[in-house]
Amino acid sequence: MHRPSPAPEEGLSTHREPSHENARRRKTNLVFAGVIVLLYPMDLLVLEPPSLPTLLARVGWAMDLLLYTWLLRRLSAPWVERLTELNSVLNCVFLLSLVYLTGGSSSPYLNLVPTLPLLLALVLPRSSRPAILCGITCALGVMAIHLLGHAGLLRALTWVGMVGSSTFFGVYGAAQVRKAQAAESEARLERARRESLEKQAMAESHRLQSEKLATVGRLAASVMHEINNPLAFVSSNLEFLRTEVLAHGLPEEARQELREVFDETRSGVLRIRQIVTDLKGFSRMDAEEPSECALADVVSDAARLAAVRLKNVAKLKVEVPSELPEVFATRRRLAQVILNLLVNAGDSLEEAKVRGGEVRVSGVAGEGWVALLVEDNGPGFPPDALPRLFEAFFTTKGPEKGTGLGLSISRELVERFGGTLSAENRPEGGARLRLQLPAHKPPSPAEKQDEA
Repeated sequence: MHRPSPAPEEGLSTHREPSHENARRRKTNLVFAGVIVLLYPMDLLVLEPPSLPTLLARVGWAMDLLLYTWLLRRLSAPWVERLTELNSVLNCVFLLSLVYLTGGSSSPYLNLVPTLPLLLALVLPRSSRPAILCGITCALGVMAIHLLGHAGLLRALTWVGMVGSSTFFGVYGAAQVRKAQAAESEARLERARRESLEKQAMAESHRLQSEKLATVGRLAASVMHEINNPLAFVSSNLEFLRTEVLAHGLPEEARQELREVFDETRSGVLRIRQIVTDLKGFSRMDAEEPSECALADVVSDAARLAAVRLKNVAKLKVEVPSELPEVFATRRRLAQVILNLLVNAGDSLEEAKVRGGEVRVSGVAGEGWVALLVEDNGPGFPPDALPRLFEAFFTTKGPEKGTGLGLSISRELVERFGGTLSAENRPEGGARLRLQLPAHKPPSPAEKQDEA
């Protein structure tokens, strides 16, 4: 059920969250309020007998700053502007009252009057009105103090000129600061816009590349299905030829040679059939529930496919004990991850042109976990690329070799099975990827009996 939002309090802002500038302004006001009262002992040095009016002026000035700070949190933006302008005038009035109470034109505090517009321009650089109003108030105040103290019109005008000059420089400086900040903000926005456009263009390029690869994958799956039929004919006819040829009375030496040729040919056909079967199963996109699977079997499936890619690049060594505990995962997806790691290792060795390249897959087990280590003897990961390896669309390969999605998707798949995928450089050189999964705990005899 939709509830109407409460109406804002009368006279208060609907945006209560303070800006960074307002927070800085409140902090400055609180500091000034404390300093104004704590500097009262300086009045005792100027006026030998203690003066209650000067103390009251300081306390009133501090109370004005505290009230202004309190109202900053509660008034809307237009009222805050008006309040700031009023407060700037009151600051001048309180300072001028201290000057008047401590000796007028001969007061040591008179030298502080021209600095007040400068101070306001520094504290409030976004608007010139508070500094201008403060300058006008101070100019009128110093003229009145000098005329009342019979200091002479020329001296009064001199002080008015000093206040006017300080106000001008303060306002002009604040205007230049605003222009510089506006230019910097505009440049920052333009830079952010360009970076956003570049990222968008890169993402679009990667998306098109991914779609192209997906199309190629679907086409390859169809082609593999079509290969099975003629491959079956080839296998059947090859067996027929083998039987017929060997049935003729040939010399033993020729018979043995032909038998070897037929056996090698049959082995090649079976190899093609196995590759087609593996690729067909690997490319299937139908949903499959996780189940118990042995890592040795999964690695074997992935290694058969990876061997096609690594054949002329590196030597593949598989050292995964069959007695490793089973894991609970989707076998096809886990094989996809391992295949991706093996192909990446092969690409790295090929790009670095490593002689005697070697890719090794080993398995280890610990208490409650099983891990696969995929290692190579290549150059390893660049230090600046290592922290970003698993980011989507990040790749160290060329645009025709990688989309930057392989490791990102692999980590996501592994995490779905409750595992982790991490990368590091080996101390002896080369890269190492560690795939760790929780070991599947088979049900105990008592649990099986309860299920039955």
